[in-house]
Amino acid sequence: MRIGGIDPTELPNEEVLVLPRGDKQIVFRARGLKDFNEFNKLCPEPLPQKMLTKDGAKYDFDDPNYKEAVIDRDRKLDAYVIVASLEPSAIEWDTVDLSKPSTWTSWESDLQNAGFSVAEIILIRRLVMAANSLDDEKLRQAREVFLRGTQEKSVG
Repeated sequence: MRIGGIDPTELPNEEVLVLPRGDKQIVFRARGLKDFNEFNKLCPEPLPQKMLTKDGAKYDFDDPNYKEAVIDRDRKLDAYVIVASLEPSAIEWDTVDLSKPSTWTSWESDLQNAGFSVAEIILIRRLVMAANSLDDEKLRQAREVFLRGTQEKSVG
């Protein structure tokens, strides 16, 4: 696929955060996730139990175990987005293993144990969210760059 002569797969889809550490820097790279297929494979959506009513079998969406399973899956989704998006950073996690959903939610404690401050961890989370979203500012900047290039071509 090409759009205006550009192959979208050839463009970087990455955000970068550089944290200073004395005379060195720690670089975090985050890429936007294309889909949640891997997440859904590893963490299928929970199904409520069926209960028999006078009208027949119905799902029990009020079951506390079902509600807890939904909350647990939502926590894992949030953690998965962070851990999977940070893959380009080549982080050697202490407890997180991308193939084991039960470990994903420990990403924050791994970073804390590695000496990152709360403020830095917030910046890392923001980096991941920026890589996985578009906002008005990004769209405005892209539009300005595009229009500037269009004007330069028409003048030159």
